[in-house]
Amino acid sequence: MFKGFYNLTSAMLTHQSNLNVVANNLVNVSTAGYKQDRYTATTFDDVMYARVGTNFSEGQEIGRQSYIRATSEIYTDYTQGTMEPTGLSLDFGIVGDGFFAVQNPDGEVHYTRMGNFTLDDDGYLCLPGFGQVLGPDQNPIYLGTDKINCDKQGQIFYNEGGLIGRLGIYSFEDNGTLVHTDRGLFEGEGAELSQDCEIWGGYLERSNSDVVKQMTEMITYQRALQSAAQISKMYDQLMSRAATDVGRMQ
Repeated sequence: MFKGFYNLTSAMLTHQSNLNVVANNLVNVSTAGYKQDRYTATTFDDVMYARVGTNFSEGQEIGRQSYIRATSEIYTDYTQGTMEPTGLSLDFGIVGDGFFAVQNPDGEVHYTRMGNFTLDDDGYLCLPGFGQVLGPDQNPIYLGTDKINCDKQGQIFYNEGGLIGRLGIYSFEDNGTLVHTDRGLFEGEGAELSQDCEIWGGYLERSNSDVVKQMTEMITYQRALQSAAQISKMYDQLMSRAATDVGRMQ
């Protein structure tokens, strides 16, 4: 009886975690360059084995049943999003592997696929609310005007001619080591200039989160959560009834 209660409680926690991830994906479905997250779970005993190993006990294992599930990993899907034309000269999209580098006022560098840039008060290319966009030399890019165009190598030119600068596109040996922060930014070490991508000026990469699929998953997890909650109430009532009846026995 109590085993079933543990299973149901674990199911509710798992489905709630799934709902949290799906909800975040839906919130960012219109965020340029956003990469959706995925939730995976494992058994509690596997988590314990992974963290402390099996060498601390010399006893014999008496069973492999595990009634609690735990978070295994929330990983990011880096699949290419759809490129959408905007016609805006300060919009840029990356086709291939790579990230824009953005430096905040504190000097911290973050990486993103969002390319909906603008100019700050000093004329530097920036991502609104975050910081200045960096070039290949890791210095901010000064434009001073939005009358520009960009080639597929990321070189930026005045409309009248003349090279201004170049966008820095950085890649990592393993994207799995990146930490996904708020609003589509990433933190990571070991960034190198990417050689395997194109820059499309006047385009934005849309989120790779499919709104229909995310809505379907949300409904599925919501129904599963409700079912587990209803059955857990039945278990609670049954256990209360059993405790009451046992207490009345002579």
